[in-house]
Amino acid sequence: MDRQQLADFLRTRREALQPEDVGLPRGPRRRTSGLRREEVAALSGVSADYYSRIEQQRGPVPSEQVLAAVAHGMRLSLQERDRLVELAGHPLPRRVGRGDHVNVGMMRILDGLADAPAQVENVLGETLRQTRLAVALLGDETSYTGPERVRAYRWFTDVHARDRVPEEDHERHGRTLTARLAALQAQTGPRSPAGELAARLRGRSTEFARMWDEHPVVGPYCEPKRLNHPEVGLVELHGQTLLDPDQNQALTVFTAVPGTESYDRLQLLSVVGAL
Repeated sequence: MDRQQLADFLRTRREALQPEDVGLPRGPRRRTSGLRREEVAALSGVSADYYSRIEQQRGPVPSEQVLAAVAHGMRLSLQERDRLVELAGHPLPRRVGRGDHVNVGMMRILDGLADAPAQVENVLGETLRQTRLAVALLGDETSYTGPERVRAYRWFTDVHARDRVPEEDHERHGRTLTARLAALQAQTGPRSPAGELAARLRGRSTEFARMWDEHPVVGPYCEPKRLNHPEVGLVELHGQTLLDPDQNQALTVFTAVPGTESYDRLQLLSVVGAL
């Protein structure tokens, strides 16, 4: 580990980051041009003393988990995160085309959508970040581990994954998930994460195997999606998506047509979800 360069790197990034960049108030008495050490520590979920010792070139070698938390807290780009890992003496993570690290630009957009149901997911269908209203609408999709992180895997292996989708929409929804996974495997190959997931699902679900063998294709880009929410009832939503090709990620914002019952119920959910 290069303690001096690691400390310098963190200091320069901290001083270049403004409170507004991470949703913090500037306050009338702020004299420092960037963030304070204790603010970075709070954003990263580590103690102020621990973070300070890193910048002061003392203390233990930070783990990869701590570095990932600091990178997220400081809104570092993927390249900056890699540099941080290198300076701490850890090997760089393998790139498998899944784009788990949400870049700073996407995070800023998501932070600005706090009052909307929005989430970021990678190309495989793993949800990485959600707004509060997205959790209220869809449930916490970031808490899963292993293959259950992937929405398609949950759909075909966990009956509860279908609770919020009307039964008459199950076939269409399953075919859409299958088509997206097939398209991804065609791009990345059978030994890619998509190919491995498809092989696993073929062994676990006869329904998936049937749909896979029918070679479904992805339908309309912004096809309406219906959800039967346990508290506000049936809502029909459209998902508008912003793509980040460098990260293989998509930011999706769910909206309802103004003046409809779905719109009113989505507004109600924003109140219910805050309780």
